Amino acid sequence: MESRFAPRSEPVGRTVHDGAWAGEAWAAFGCAGLLLTVSLSVDAGDDGLTLSSALLWIALAVALFVILLPARVTAAPGSLTVRTLWTRTVVRTDRLTTISWPDGIEQRLVMTDMEGGRTQIDVRILLANPALWLLWEADARASYENGTLKDGVRDLDRLKDRVERDTAHSVFRISGLH
Repeated sequence: MESRFAPRSEPVGRTVHDGAWAGEAWAAFGCAGLLLTVSLSVDAGDDGLTLSSALLWIALAVALFVILLPARVTAAPGSLTVRTLWTRTVVRTDRLTTISWPDGIEQRLVMTDMEGGRTQIDVRILLANPALWLLWEADARASYENGTLKDGVRDLDRLKDRVERDTAHSVFRISGLH
Protein backbone atom coordinates (compact mmCIF):
# COMPACT_ATOMS: atom_id res chain seq x y z
CA MET A 1 0.00 0.00 0.00
CA GLU A 2 1.37 3.37 -0.99
CA SER A 3 1.55 6.20 1.55
CA ARG A 4 -0.26 9.42 0.66
CA PHE A 5 2.17 11.49 2.68
CA ALA A 6 5.67 12.30 1.57
CA PRO A 7 8.38 11.81 4.20
CA ARG A 8 9.69 15.02 5.68
CA SER A 9 13.31 15.65 6.57
CA GLU A 10 12.43 18.07 9.38
CA PRO A 11 9.45 17.93 11.73
CA VAL A 12 6.83 20.54 11.00
CA GLY A 13 5.65 22.64 13.91
CA ARG A 14 8.40 21.48 16.24
CA THR A 15 8.16 23.33 19.53
CA VAL A 16 10.86 23.60 22.17
CA HIS A 17 10.18 24.51 25.81
CA ASP A 18 12.41 25.68 28.61
CA GLY A 19 13.19 22.36 30.29
CA ALA A 20 13.96 23.90 33.69
CA TRP A 21 10.70 25.86 33.97
CA ALA A 22 8.68 23.18 35.78
CA GLY A 23 11.37 22.69 38.41
CA GLU A 24 11.72 26.44 38.96
CA ALA A 25 7.93 26.82 39.21
CA TRP A 26 7.78 24.06 41.83
CA ALA A 27 10.65 25.71 43.70
CA ALA A 28 8.73 29.01 43.72
CA PHE A 29 5.65 27.19 44.99
CA GLY A 30 7.72 25.41 47.64
CA CYS A 31 9.32 28.64 48.89
CA ALA A 32 5.95 30.35 49.11
CA GLY A 33 4.43 27.33 50.86
CA LEU A 34 7.32 27.15 53.30
CA LEU A 35 6.99 30.85 54.12
CA LEU A 36 3.26 30.41 54.68
CA THR A 37 3.66 27.30 56.84
CA VAL A 38 6.42 28.72 59.02
CA SER A 39 4.82 32.12 59.45
CA LEU A 40 1.40 30.67 60.32
CA SER A 41 2.99 28.21 62.75
CA VAL A 42 5.07 30.88 64.50
CA ASP A 43 2.13 33.27 64.62
CA ALA A 44 -0.18 30.57 66.02
CA GLY A 45 2.35 29.58 68.66
CA ASP A 46 3.09 33.15 69.71
CA ASP A 47 -0.12 35.02 70.54
CA GLY A 48 -2.60 32.94 68.61
CA LEU A 49 -3.50 33.24 64.97
CA THR A 50 -5.99 35.93 63.98
CA LEU A 51 -7.85 36.28 60.72
CA SER A 52 -6.06 39.50 59.82
CA SER A 53 -2.58 38.06 60.45
CA ALA A 54 -3.47 34.87 58.52
CA LEU A 55 -4.62 36.96 55.54
CA LEU A 56 -1.41 39.00 55.74
CA TRP A 57 0.76 35.86 55.67
CA ILE A 58 -1.26 34.41 52.79
CA ALA A 59 -0.87 37.65 50.84
CA LEU A 60 2.89 37.66 51.47
CA ALA A 61 3.20 34.02 50.37
CA VAL A 62 1.25 34.74 47.18
CA ALA A 63 3.42 37.80 46.50
CA LEU A 64 6.58 35.71 46.97
CA PHE A 65 5.24 33.08 44.56
CA VAL A 66 4.45 35.71 41.93
CA ILE A 67 7.92 37.24 42.28
CA LEU A 68 9.75 33.90 42.09
CA LEU A 69 7.67 32.31 39.31
CA PRO A 70 9.80 32.41 36.15
CA ALA A 71 8.49 33.28 32.70
CA ARG A 72 7.71 30.27 30.51
CA VAL A 73 9.67 30.39 27.26
CA THR A 74 8.58 28.42 24.20
CA ALA A 75 10.19 28.50 20.77
CA ALA A 76 8.94 27.27 17.43
CA PRO A 77 10.45 27.82 14.01
CA GLY A 78 10.16 31.57 13.44
CA SER A 79 8.79 32.59 16.84
CA LEU A 80 9.56 32.85 20.53
CA THR A 81 6.80 33.11 23.13
CA VAL A 82 7.31 34.37 26.68
CA ARG A 83 4.45 33.85 29.15
CA THR A 84 4.16 35.30 32.62
CA LEU A 85 1.14 35.19 34.90
CA TRP A 86 -0.41 38.24 33.23
CA THR A 87 1.24 38.65 29.85
CA ARG A 88 2.05 36.67 26.75
CA THR A 89 4.45 38.17 24.24
CA VAL A 90 5.45 36.70 20.91
CA VAL A 91 8.37 37.86 18.82
CA ARG A 92 9.10 36.71 15.28
CA THR A 93 12.64 35.38 15.55
CA ASP A 94 12.97 35.04 11.79
CA ARG A 95 12.21 38.79 11.41
CA LEU A 96 14.25 40.30 14.22
CA THR A 97 15.32 43.92 13.86
CA THR A 98 17.26 44.34 17.11
CA ILE A 99 18.94 42.12 19.67
CA SER A 100 20.30 43.72 22.80
CA TRP A 101 22.32 42.03 25.54
CA PRO A 102 23.45 44.85 27.81
CA ASP A 103 26.50 44.42 30.01
CA GLY A 104 25.72 44.27 33.68
CA ILE A 105 24.46 42.07 36.46
CA GLU A 106 21.06 41.28 35.00
CA GLN A 107 21.58 38.96 32.04
CA ARG A 108 18.51 39.79 29.92
CA LEU A 109 18.32 39.45 26.16
CA VAL A 110 15.94 41.96 24.57
CA MET A 111 14.52 41.28 21.09
CA THR A 112 12.36 43.34 18.74
CA ASP A 113 10.83 42.16 15.47
CA MET A 114 9.55 43.89 12.32
CA GLU A 115 5.92 43.79 13.52
CA GLY A 116 6.81 45.72 16.67
CA GLY A 117 6.84 42.69 18.95
CA ARG A 118 9.27 43.04 21.83
CA THR A 119 10.25 40.60 24.53
CA GLN A 120 13.08 39.82 26.86
CA ILE A 121 14.37 36.58 28.33
CA ASP A 122 17.03 35.56 30.78
CA VAL A 123 20.18 34.49 28.89
CA ARG A 124 20.52 31.51 31.25
CA ILE A 125 17.42 29.99 29.61
CA LEU A 126 19.23 29.82 26.27
CA LEU A 127 22.41 28.54 27.94
CA ALA A 128 20.56 25.76 29.78
CA ASN A 129 18.47 24.56 26.81
CA PRO A 130 20.58 23.57 23.79
CA ALA A 131 17.55 22.80 21.58
CA LEU A 132 16.04 26.19 22.38
CA TRP A 133 19.36 27.90 21.70
CA LEU A 134 19.86 26.15 18.35
CA LEU A 135 16.37 27.02 17.14
CA TRP A 136 16.62 30.65 18.30
CA GLU A 137 20.13 31.15 16.92
CA ALA A 138 19.21 29.70 13.51
CA ASP A 139 16.27 32.13 13.26
CA ALA A 140 18.40 35.07 14.44
CA ARG A 141 21.05 34.24 11.81
CA ALA A 142 18.28 34.02 9.19
CA SER A 143 17.15 37.51 10.24
CA TYR A 144 20.69 38.75 9.70
CA GLU A 145 21.00 37.05 6.32
CA ASN A 146 17.62 38.46 5.22
CA GLY A 147 18.77 41.94 6.16
CA THR A 148 16.17 42.62 8.85
CA LEU A 149 18.59 42.37 11.79
CA LYS A 150 20.40 45.69 11.74
CA ASP A 151 21.27 46.21 15.40
CA GLY A 152 22.63 43.51 17.67
CA VAL A 153 24.86 41.35 15.52
CA ARG A 154 27.72 41.99 17.97
CA ASP A 155 25.53 40.86 20.87
CA LEU A 156 24.49 37.77 18.90
CA ASP A 157 28.15 36.89 18.32
CA ARG A 158 28.96 37.54 22.00
CA LEU A 159 26.15 35.22 23.05
CA LYS A 160 27.32 32.54 20.61
CA ASP A 161 30.83 32.77 22.08
CA ARG A 162 29.38 32.43 25.59
CA VAL A 163 27.38 29.33 24.63
CA GLU A 164 30.44 27.75 23.01
CA ARG A 165 32.63 28.57 26.03
CA ASP A 166 30.09 27.13 28.49
CA THR A 167 29.67 24.02 26.35
CA ALA A 168 33.44 23.48 26.21
CA HIS A 169 33.70 23.91 30.00
CA SER A 170 30.92 21.35 30.47
CA VAL A 171 32.61 18.85 28.17
CA PHE A 172 35.93 19.25 29.97
CA ARG A 173 34.28 18.96 33.40
CA ILE A 174 32.32 15.84 32.44
CA SER A 175 35.39 14.18 30.88
CA GLY A 176 37.57 15.03 33.89
CA LEU A 177 39.92 17.30 31.92
CA HIS A 178 39.16 20.55 33.73
